[in-house]
This record gives sequence, C-alpha cells and structure tokens, in this order.
Amino acid sequence: MSESPAERSRSRRPLDLVGVGFGPANLALAVALREHSTTGTTLEAAFFERRDRFGWHPGMLLEGATLQVSFLKDLATLRNPASEYGFLFYLHAKGRLADFVNHKTLFPTRVEFNDYLEWVAALFAHQVTYGTTVRGARPVWDAHGDAGHIEVLGDDGEVLDRTRNLVLAPGLRPRLPKDVHVSERVWHNADLLTRLADLPPLTRRRFAVVGAGQSAAEVTDHLHRNYPEAEVYSIFTRYGYSPADDSPFANRIFDAEAVDEFHAAPEDVRRSLLDYHANTNYSVVDLELIEELYRRAYQEKVVGRERLRILNVSRVVGLDEVTDGVRVHVDHLATGASTVLDCDAVVFATGYRPVDPAELLGDLAGHCRLDDEGRLLVGADYRVLTDPSVKAGIYLQGGTEYAHGLSSSLLSNVAVRAGDVVRSIAGGTRDSGVPGVDPASVAALS
Repeated sequence: MSESPAERSRSRRPLDLVGVGFGPANLALAVALREHSTTGTTLEAAFFERRDRFGWHPGMLLEGATLQVSFLKDLATLRNPASEYGFLFYLHAKGRLADFVNHKTLFPTRVEFNDYLEWVAALFAHQVTYGTTVRGARPVWDAHGDAGHIEVLGDDGEVLDRTRNLVLAPGLRPRLPKDVHVSERVWHNADLLTRLADLPPLTRRRFAVVGAGQSAAEVTDHLHRNYPEAEVYSIFTRYGYSPADDSPFANRIFDAEAVDEFHAAPEDVRRSLLDYHANTNYSVVDLELIEELYRRAYQEKVVGRERLRILNVSRVVGLDEVTDGVRVHVDHLATGASTVLDCDAVVFATGYRPVDPAELLGDLAGHCRLDDEGRLLVGADYRVLTDPSVKAGIYLQGGTEYAHGLSSSLLSNVAVRAGDVVRSIAGGTRDSGVPGVDPASVAALS
C-alpha cells in the first residue's frame, strides 16, 4: 500500500510532482502520468484538492444541458486514442457504447460527462487528498543556494508535501460585479442548483438573470422551464444574445497545433487572435438555445402571458435586499428609463476569472520571471521561467490564455497539455520556447 500524503510529508521524501487542484486539468495529468509509467519510468505524484470530493461545475449540471465540445476532447483521447481513460472506454465499461453510437451525437449531456470524469477520478482517489487547501509554497535551499525541491504548505504553514515539480491547476473563480455580494437570494450561477434547493418558497414569483453568455441563457431556460408560475427577466447590456462561432475553421483555434503557433507568435499577433476569436467562447450562446428562447418569448406574446422577459441594452445599477426578496434597479442604457423589479432571487451569470498563481506560489513568486506586463513568463511546455537558483519545476495548467490562447482554461486541450507537462518533467528540460527570451539566458536556467 502506498504512503498517504501525511505519512510521506513526515518522511520528507520528495515526490516527482505535486498537483494543486484536482479538476479536469490535473485529472488529465494523473492519467498521462499513469500512461507514461508504461514506458518503464514511473513518476511519483500526489494531488491536493480543497473540495471534499471530485466535482465539475456541480451547480450547473442542468437537465438536458450538453457539452459544448466534442466528447473526443476528453481526458486522454487526443493524446492517446487507445487510452483506457477515454470517454469511449467509459461508455464501454458502463454498457452504453452501442446506445451512445445510436444517439448520433458528438455532444453528450454535461451530467453524463461529469459522470465520466467522476469515474476516472475514482481510479486515482489514492493519490488525492480532498478537503485540503494549499495556502502557499516555498523553495527548499541547499548548501549551494539552489532550490531543487519545493515544500507545499497548508493551513498555519503546515508542510503537506515536498516535491521536485509543482503543477498548479486551481481552476476559476466566479466573477461578480463590484459591490455585489452573495446572499441567500443573490448568487453567481456557479451555485445555481445548490442555491435553488435552499431557496425559500417563492412570494414574488420573479427571477432576474444578469448576463448574456451561454450560462446566462441556460439559467434563463432552466428557471423558465422549472418555475412555470414565475416570470424570468434576462438582463444584459447588448441588444440580444450573440451566437457562438463553432464553425470548423474557427474551431481550429483550439487545436494543439494552434496552441503551439499562438505561443510562438509575437505579442501583437496573440492579441489580435484573441480579439478575432473571442466569439468562440466569451459571452456567446449556442444558436439552438437562442432560437428556443426566442420561440418561447414569441409564443408567450401570442397567447398574452409573457413570463420570459428580455431587458436588453440594460444594466443593473442597484440591489436592495428586502423582506422575502430582492429589489433590482435596472437602467435602460439607450433611453435612461429606469425599471424596478421585485424578485425572489437574482442570478449573476457574469463569468469567471483565473486564480492568480502568485496567491499559491508564496515565496517562490519572487523567483519567477515576468513579461513586460507583469505576467508570469511561461514556456511552451507550461513551465514557469524562474531565476537560475530555482531548479525545481513550476507548471501552470490554466490561467495562461495570454501565452497559450483561448483553450487555456477549457476542456479542449487538457489531454495534449497533460502530455506536454509529463514529457517536460520526465525530460527535466527547460526549453521555454518563450518569444523574446534570449536562448542563451534560457540555457543558463537549466
């Protein structure tokens, strides 16, 4: 039986890798590590996850909501099509492979894909310590002034583990507008299902949903279908929902080859690509859902009972918590007209932001190299460039959109990226591939 992280921490035997966070990114890494071991080289790894169990957006596992990328962009297939950890192998293990083929879709429901992720995560449970928050990390200096190891720290500075390589995959945090605070009746869509389960009985029979992206449209759809006696107000600053560009040529921006090209491109080209193709991911909605919401709104006008209300070109300018509800103040941007809505709850579908790696790096942050905009310099292999004294590897899975493009925080590239990280760690190299960084200076870091 392998040692637990706590037992290993006491023995201070350094691991090859410690992963912070155990969502899809580091789960894909665990898969890649296990498959790498078949080459004859085993890399010892452990993971720490702040949640009590594996979960993938549990608050948004809405009935009927489907994955927005092909199931082939699972944890392993694009890296290893023969993997036993791919979605097709999962379907075979569950006895549903033929049924899924007959379904004729590339896009399973999110409920099913979450079940797949949980199925894989259970196979690695012995490597994960759940319910443990990593608070920081610090270099372990040797007699020569070099740091070949990193100590991973928990609450009160407790040393959770020691490692030769640290892989940060802390995920995303819900983004709320300034001055909006979570309460019993005001929340981010990330907590939708949990909050709805705890919501007191409706007295005002009205919801407000703020935002114009896929999550906002899905929340609007869910509330409208599941609360047939309530009005649902969708509030956003644009004129209407914008369709996502999921056309074949545009989708190439998520390919592994495109990620490599993006990383090697000059800064101005990177910015242009992000601007050109933002409509593949940000503040856009599947066209089928847009048309369904429009159909409902139109039909309600026909029958004279409008429950689905669209307040476009509008902004929420204030919230007042009142007895049994929330008073929402909305301004129409074009006319200046004001509307007051008394609601049972307000859902902000206002996106996410990546966790700043500096929050987890602690003392190590001061040894990391930054670009001209103060961002971490990250190599093509996702390794952070550090000063020469830090020999241990620091890797980022997520939060590197500026360096690796739009797929940085998405499922699209998790399998291939995990393979890149494993190869880098196994090879012990520091080939950064960072544009504008002198190769000689990179070599000096090795």
